[in-house]
Amino acid sequence: MHTIEIKNITKFYGRQQVLDNVSFYVRKGQVVGLLGPNGAGKSTLMKILTSVIPPYGGRARILGLDVQTNALKIRKLVGYLPENNPLYPDMYVREYLGYVLNMYNKEFSSQKRINQVVELTGLGPEQHKKIGALSKGYRQRVGLAQALIHDPPVLILDEPTTGLDPNQLTGIRAVISALGKEKAILFSTHIMQEVEAVCDRVVIFNKGRMVANDEVGLISRKAKTTGSYFLELKERISKERFREIDGVAFAEVLSETEWILHAEEKKDIRENIFRFAVSNGMSILSLWKNKEKLEDVFQQLTRKSE
Repeated sequence: MHTIEIKNITKFYGRQQVLDNVSFYVRKGQVVGLLGPNGAGKSTLMKILTSVIPPYGGRARILGLDVQTNALKIRKLVGYLPENNPLYPDMYVREYLGYVLNMYNKEFSSQKRINQVVELTGLGPEQHKKIGALSKGYRQRVGLAQALIHDPPVLILDEPTTGLDPNQLTGIRAVISALGKEKAILFSTHIMQEVEAVCDRVVIFNKGRMVANDEVGLISRKAKTTGSYFLELKERISKERFREIDGVAFAEVLSETEWILHAEEKKDIRENIFRFAVSNGMSILSLWKNKEKLEDVFQQLTRKSE
């Protein structure tokens, strides 16, 4: 049995379809990242999984329980960090975490559990302050702490690293990676490096449709990416001149003599670039094919239907 199971989920807001027949699963011990441009349907799917809103069609289950017919049980099984991270600014950090823990009626030693979560999320230096006095980064940590406080088997995190500085990012990513060994985690992000660093699998959305679903290391094989090339010339050249090279879709300027050339098809165009330079009396100082990155795959997949 999959911990999170999503089958043919569809959702409309009025006449606008925001999810179109989405199906995938998340297992225990797995971290799955949701990628997609704004408005792709990621947050809507998370709200459905946490029983906040119903789907129009299809079925979603958490540990075998239907999210529509078992809403209260689902909320005890899931730790949820919503995108806007609603908090009580007049409450102290520890007071708030205790308040959330009491709602779940878990058989924890309250102070001991709060201490554990404060340490886990790095809230120690700010734990005695009011939430309203915290920086955006620490408020985000409080949101993550409340999602963890009842030790749920499932975590659903909508943009969990929003507002964190580079050092805080490293810490939260480490927390998510550690938790992912024993829980099922689904989280959305706009940071490609985050997916590559933390996730086992990635699901890419575009306009409500799932356009990719695979292991992070294999996702590029699912996309018909064309490849890009770094070119440094000794001479200056206008952008329009690259239209003369067979197979070049467009050129991206880096400096007066440095360029990224994007190919039209998935084939090596370095020989065409070399011939162009020689025939025009130009000197190539550097030329190499860029290693395909998740960001390239994401851009290619989400540009398809624009």
